[in-house]
Amino acid sequence: MISFEKHKNSEKKDYCFSIVIPTWNNLKYLELCVDSIRKNSAYEHQIVLAVNEGVDGTREWVESQGFDYIYAEKNIGVCYALNACRGLIATDFMLYANDDMYFLPNWDVPILEKINELTDNQRDKQKYFMISSTLIEPYGNNPCVVVKDYGHDIETFREADLIKDQPSLHHADWRGSTWPPNIMPVACWDLVGGMSIEYHPGMGSDPDISRKLWELGVRDFMGVGSSLVYHFGCKSTGRVKKNNGRKTFLLKWGISSRTFNDKYIVRGADMSTQVDEEKLPKPNDFSQLIKRILACFGNK
Repeated sequence: MISFEKHKNSEKKDYCFSIVIPTWNNLKYLELCVDSIRKNSAYEHQIVLAVNEGVDGTREWVESQGFDYIYAEKNIGVCYALNACRGLIATDFMLYANDDMYFLPNWDVPILEKINELTDNQRDKQKYFMISSTLIEPYGNNPCVVVKDYGHDIETFREADLIKDQPSLHHADWRGSTWPPNIMPVACWDLVGGMSIEYHPGMGSDPDISRKLWELGVRDFMGVGSSLVYHFGCKSTGRVKKNNGRKTFLLKWGISSRTFNDKYIVRGADMSTQVDEEKLPKPNDFSQLIKRILACFGNK
């Protein structure tokens, strides 16, 4: 049975964003992440934490800091954790981040500018979107990421060098926001029902919520190249028993998550890239049907 406690400690109400961070016995990374938000943000944000287990002192530290948080004695995963935090959110915008991320100076300025730009153009109706910061990672070839090594862990992290090099690390804005850190209107989150629990403990839940937003009519999935966040990578997910999120996505939506990322939201493409929705692969397309049949028989 999924159970948790909810703790509302903050009385302040005029925050800019609500930053929700699930954490699982990862205190040293969580402390670094929160410290970076506190010292490198241009605006004051609400920090909401989902503490899973917290046997490494996380719960005591979170309580001492006066954060709003939920606490689960057993690890309830990302999907349940994020959904449980919804009742603590005090702003109109929810930003989901991982605890192994470091937010660079003024990361929030271009995010707010992009939100204002979108909403100013839609004065007469609600505007829905998903916007991501751009990650800096020590390895990989992801087109949405700046690849440069400033440390694989806390012990090797070169914070001073990262800050010094920040002006040279900017990335062009890109299409296809799906991974954290990402932000959306809370009203948008509520309409699609938050994270889908069939992805528990969380693999595949990122493209799934983007897919739900697509069904809602969202077409603004964008990454902001000047909002930079360093990501150590997999400091929690590397320890968890993973669900088969790709299979769940395929059987749920009738297309693969890769097809959705590459063809629908064209993740990593230049912002000028246009999508012809009439030509998008559909669930009844033969190639997608074959993928679903193979998935039913256990083919990954």
